[in-house]
Amino acid sequence: MSIVQKFMDLVGKHGDKAGPAIDKAGDMIDRKTGNKYKGQVDEAQRRAKEAAAEQARRRGQQPPTSR
Repeated sequence: MSIVQKFMDLVGKHGDKAGPAIDKAGDMIDRKTGNKYKGQVDEAQRRAKEAAAEQARRRGQQPPTSR
């Protein structure tokens, strides 16, 4: 099972909690890389949140929240 599929399964079960988890993961990556890839990480976070929101809407759940 790919990481994307695992993410989508988790979002399907806990869509309302995905936003803070995405933020936290991105912040950890930024720390580990010394913000070298901050722009790419921010874009990945944005896209992950969009995917999480879409998945939550499909399942009739509350979309994830941001900070």
